[in-house]
Amino acid sequence: MSGRRRVFLTGATGNWGRCVLREFAARADRFDVVALVLPTRRDRAAIGEFSGMPNLRVVWGDLTDYSVVEACVRGSDHVLHVGAVVSPQADDHPALARRVNVDSARNIIRAVRAQADPAAIGVVMIGSVAQTGDRNPPHHWGRVGDPLRVSQFDEYGQTKITAERALVESRLPRWAWLRQTGIFHPGLLQIRDAIMTHVPCGGVMEWVSAEDSARLLANLCEDGVPDEFWGRVYNIGGGEAWRLTNWEFQVRLAGALGVRDVRRWYERNWFAIRNFHGQWYTDSDDLERLVPFRRDTVDEALARAVRASPRAVRLAGKVPAAVVKNLVVGPLTRQPRGTMAWIRDNDDARIRAYFGSHAEWRAIGDWSTFQPPAPDPTQRLLDHGYDETKQPARWNRDDLAGVADFRGGQLLSEALVPGDIATRLRWRCAQGHEFLGSPRLILAAGHWCPECVKDPAGYPKQAIANRFLAQVEPTS
Repeated sequence: MSGRRRVFLTGATGNWGRCVLREFAARADRFDVVALVLPTRRDRAAIGEFSGMPNLRVVWGDLTDYSVVEACVRGSDHVLHVGAVVSPQADDHPALARRVNVDSARNIIRAVRAQADPAAIGVVMIGSVAQTGDRNPPHHWGRVGDPLRVSQFDEYGQTKITAERALVESRLPRWAWLRQTGIFHPGLLQIRDAIMTHVPCGGVMEWVSAEDSARLLANLCEDGVPDEFWGRVYNIGGGEAWRLTNWEFQVRLAGALGVRDVRRWYERNWFAIRNFHGQWYTDSDDLERLVPFRRDTVDEALARAVRASPRAVRLAGKVPAAVVKNLVVGPLTRQPRGTMAWIRDNDDARIRAYFGSHAEWRAIGDWSTFQPPAPDPTQRLLDHGYDETKQPARWNRDDLAGVADFRGGQLLSEALVPGDIATRLRWRCAQGHEFLGSPRLILAAGHWCPECVKDPAGYPKQAIANRFLAQVEPTS
């Protein structure tokens, strides 16, 4: 491998990762790819699709093994860190999620620092819309810099906040963190897991196709990426046409499979009414402006997904609705992660998180009173607590102290270097925790107290003193 750029790719056997490999297979004249793959039966089978890819070298190993990671980083021009333990596995195995999602990011950062010229390596890591949690209407418009507030029981979102913090504070010369939204891939049509019951019908998501997301990552390794791209956090989204309500998404999925009325598959009160994640972005066009990548339409992606699905899935519209409801979806709701399992078992913590109370669950009603959600299409921005027209290089102590006050806390550091947004300063939150964070992390990326963010059940109490958080978090 010589004469071309080398890309170190993690997560190559996932839905998104395989799309990234297909992109690079088509760019074999310019790129070599080193993919770190776990030597499991499933991963070996998935990577087998690319056995004839001439510009791919597979390294068998574990992201949590620093020596393996460093060997993959060595000689690379780009690192695309897509690999992660995601929900629902992350929620069932939180220790594994922390070890993989956080430690792997730290290993990559350490490995890049260990190279002779860290500035020669562009590092791109992937976050999630789960980092900002439940943004149901009327708070459905969001952007980078909004409060980080993970939904209860979402270990995946928590690990991504920690990993993002590590990268933003890494002082690597060239890095970017991309918060991925709901990613549409053919496998969505085949999901049979109780996590589907966690998705509120009235919520929203700005989706993006796996193919467009793969194109973005490959394009980031090409010539012409502007310098201003680096050193920032971004939301990945498909843009205006991909902004759907969760209900609309359900209807369009079912319609693509020939299902005329998806309500016949479900009871209305099987679905949570809060505590998931998703938003429509006011800033997702930023990436498209800097590194154009969008080609897909929702209809094209749906048609492609249907064509790639097994025959049993493509014939869903011909199966009697009662069979789907009683033999497929109904039993899912009663699995350990299912909403009806919580009702059956009187799991008060989850009932409060996902419904508010038993009474609110009972008040949901049936489909006869249902109205398709119609969120306000007018974009609205949260107040970030400082003058956003001021360039970061001009932030001063008054700006930073004002941000801390807006969040109910204090800026403790006295000595600030003008124009320095990367040096970590000391802060105190309203609960008395002291912590370090750079102005870039706190102001531009929306981070605050690393202890308080770990307590989603305590967010309402935190919001009493934290006006920043109170914009999206009820205080009662």
